[in-house]
Amino acid sequence: MDYTINRLIIGADFDVVDARTRAALSENGFGVLTEIDVKATMKKKLDVDIPAYRILGACNPKMAMEAIGMEPRVGAMLPCNVILREVEGGVEVSAIDPVASMQAIDNPALHAVAGQVRDLLAKVVAAI
Repeated sequence: MDYTINRLIIGADFDVVDARTRAALSENGFGVLTEIDVKATMKKKLDVDIPAYRILGACNPKMAMEAIGMEPRVGAMLPCNVILREVEGGVEVSAIDPVASMQAIDNPALHAVAGQVRDLLAKVVAAI
């Protein structure tokens, strides 16, 4: 089972894909709670240059509250990370597949919520 939902945007500018990703997340009920510029971090901490790589910690508050109500410790697996990474020929967008990440929790009701979130994230990735 894949653990991410992926799309390659060929010939795209990284910052344009970032803006399109944030807009698609917002249109599907997600906000960006955290942002990690991995490229800048690797340069600062290790003096290593890598292509652009950004992690967006996205959250759909309604779905997160539903999941937390079912499994209070599920917050250890939130938010739903979406990565943008510069690759040869364009920018790859990858969103976590919540169904894959929630398999470790034995709760069928939570798996149903994870399926709903996966559907939303698939719409996000497709809309970019």
